[in-house]
Amino acid sequence: MKIAIVGVSGAVGQEFLRTLAERNFPVDELLLFGSERSAGSVYNFKGTDIEVKLLQHNDDFEGVDIAFTSAGAGTSKEFERTITKHGAVMIDNSSAFRMDDDVPLVVPEVNPADALVRPRGVIANPNCTTIQMVVALKAIENLSHIKRVHVSTYQSASGAGAAAMDELVEQNRQLVNGEEPTVEKFAYQLAYNVIPQVDVFTDNGYTKEEMKMFNETRKIMHSDVKVSATCVRVPVMRAHSESVWIETESPVSVKEAREAFSQAEGIVLCDEPGEKKYPMPLPLAGCDPVYVGRVRKDISEEHGLTFWCVSDQIKKGAALNAVQIAEWLIRNNGLKK
Repeated sequence: MKIAIVGVSGAVGQEFLRTLAERNFPVDELLLFGSERSAGSVYNFKGTDIEVKLLQHNDDFEGVDIAFTSAGAGTSKEFERTITKHGAVMIDNSSAFRMDDDVPLVVPEVNPADALVRPRGVIANPNCTTIQMVVALKAIENLSHIKRVHVSTYQSASGAGAAAMDELVEQNRQLVNGEEPTVEKFAYQLAYNVIPQVDVFTDNGYTKEEMKMFNETRKIMHSDVKVSATCVRVPVMRAHSESVWIETESPVSVKEAREAFSQAEGIVLCDEPGEKKYPMPLPLAGCDPVYVGRVRKDISEEHGLTFWCVSDQIKKGAALNAVQIAEWLIRNNGLKK
């Protein structure tokens, strides 16, 4: 099994290295690729030092079975053909291909078989906020069709990359020392603040991030579900949180919902409000599952439920989901077209 990671120096690229090692993914040969800035760097994988190669339009991907790419949408579009032309399956973590009709958008707990139909040899990893939400929605969809979703996100600095995480740490240090905080990665100071904008605004008043949750959820779940999102950046280092309200076609009781969550693949139910037990991003950073809690009946809608979910944006929201796609393909003999 010959595996490649494109964009290895970034936060998600580094998580790919850790995730492949943690899950003992079947890697016989690992190739690492990066930009001119990171080419020549050396990273250790399971005791072996590997030098980062410059990503170029050549035949470096010949013989590669799976290429995990996380170098930005522009790079993914430019190098798609270079990566796939010899038969490699490109599992892309950028936004480049997510809504293309001929590229499957896959969350293994929800629609794994979609990964088998990939005319261009490309599988898209969904947006981080969408991934954790649809894992939770799938458990309820199995009980009754979900007609409508309202969601507010509480997105950590990690969603904007390693430099954004560094900036939050630096802002906290600066403020404690009475210094003017550095503001570069976000529109405003994030420390001690929340910013009700993730990505740029579109003509309808929603941001691109919010529209991703609408469009991607429908594609992944093969559903007519309507999703209205408000995405907010919060001063948390890692792991996103979401407050989710859903309306189902038929009533679903809290007991039924909790049972569905507790039995669903990829979900850990953490819902003991009397004991103050519910998911929070601080203790769950670095964990694999989607954690669900605060499950309750919506008191304004007979067919409504509401719940809270937390998941690590770099893990399940990015690298882990991609690796799980690859694992599913291997288990189901799905690497060859």
